[in-house]
Amino acid sequence: MDPRVENRLGLKELADKVVSAEQAAALINDGDVVGMSGFTRAGDAKVVPMALVERAKNENFKIDIYTGASLGPEVDKYLAEAGVIRKRGPFIADSGIRNQINSGNVYYVDAHLSHNAELVRQGIIGPIKYLILEATAITEDGLIVPTTSVGNSPVFAEYAENIIVELNISHPESLIGIHDIYVPGPQGQREPIPMTDAVKRIGEIGIKVDPAKIKAIVISEEPDAPSLIVPPDEETQTMANLLLDFFRSEIEAGRLTNKLMPLQSGVGSVANAVLDGFADSEFEDLIVASEVLQDAVFNLIDAGKVSFAAATSITISEQLQKKVYGNLEKYADKLVLRPQEISNHPEVIRRLGLISINTALELDIYGNVNSTHVSGTKMMNGIGGSGDFARNARLGIFVTKSYAKGGAISSIVPMVSHVDHTEHDVDVIVTEQGIADLRGLAPKERAVLIIENCVHPDFKEQMWDYYNRAVEVTGNAQTPHILEEALSWHVNLAKNKTMKKEISKA
Repeated sequence: MDPRVENRLGLKELADKVVSAEQAAALINDGDVVGMSGFTRAGDAKVVPMALVERAKNENFKIDIYTGASLGPEVDKYLAEAGVIRKRGPFIADSGIRNQINSGNVYYVDAHLSHNAELVRQGIIGPIKYLILEATAITEDGLIVPTTSVGNSPVFAEYAENIIVELNISHPESLIGIHDIYVPGPQGQREPIPMTDAVKRIGEIGIKVDPAKIKAIVISEEPDAPSLIVPPDEETQTMANLLLDFFRSEIEAGRLTNKLMPLQSGVGSVANAVLDGFADSEFEDLIVASEVLQDAVFNLIDAGKVSFAAATSITISEQLQKKVYGNLEKYADKLVLRPQEISNHPEVIRRLGLISINTALELDIYGNVNSTHVSGTKMMNGIGGSGDFARNARLGIFVTKSYAKGGAISSIVPMVSHVDHTEHDVDVIVTEQGIADLRGLAPKERAVLIIENCVHPDFKEQMWDYYNRAVEVTGNAQTPHILEEALSWHVNLAKNKTMKKEISKA
């Protein structure tokens, strides 16, 4: 046996379970519900899914796949395009599977990421025939140590009938020890989650499983797919500066200190870029308590701004992968990875008083946010953990550029075409145009602030025209809308490829 494998296989009696990816893939049958490790392209199963892709070239079969969040191309592109996936949940990001979902070839179950574990416990998701779990090691006492994400793997491992382990020897052994696996008991019987700060460890370094469940071990040397975030630009830097000034005003008002409160930043280039803006600020000794640790977090650790970071996944660019995983010992004592039902748990989020920064696809003049559907019908990625955080955070902040598609689209519309976060869950909105603090404001106060501060100049006159007429038509109602026109911007986009329209001066 390869010494690298032998060193990581603590339960020596499992050595005879080592098989090829093709042999492991052959265990999965048509109609099976399959759980897979992985959260935003990190710690995901890779070699067995590709063996399933090869198998699909000569055999027709379909399976349902549930994960922590989005996966790399092995599943969400190649497996989807091979026609193997019947149903997918709870989050995607790859254009390959997005196209399959929006063309009706794949059913997609979009869900709050903290809710998935409960759906497994209740049997709504399941029965899970197989879990395919990427691991750094299997310890002598039977703990499966995950790689770069935890996600839903602990609850999948508990309820899956069988487990296939992808033992990935390309990941550094120094990952052993950064995980904090705590699994709540059944609802109605569980104790409070014993976490009073993000730094405190409350669980074990790996996932406890019955070794008899492990039916196959496949050796892998495939690295995680790098994240697809783009570098900050002038507009995202402007948004970061606006947000930093907002935090300064909160400190001046006595609501925050220079350490702020634990920070959560959602997946994506804009949220990552905004977080990057802290690097040159006066804020220090920051704690990150998020679901994903992106490039900005490690940049802030290097800058001495972040002292500790907790999440369920590490999703970083190729450049950062080499730097971080090639020198993980430098970061290990500042990191912890937890199950997503803990990192995203409302109880923990509210207790710790998180500041939550997530990205909006579009929002409306009253503060409702659409995170998922383009023009109300086409799935983009999914709600992910943004709902878990926004509703329960001390501050629920949404960031977006005020325009899209070169200026043809306004990211702020009269009424969102799909609602993921109601106005009750949205505290602050930031675009490159300005910031709107919506706390304590009535709907019409919100509308005035959002239009004046956040709408792009190319759409501001058009938005004021809609709003003023809505106030007049509804007799100054609580939430003025002209229902016949509320979605007219989207209709105009579908017909004319732009939301811009001529405003009558009569």
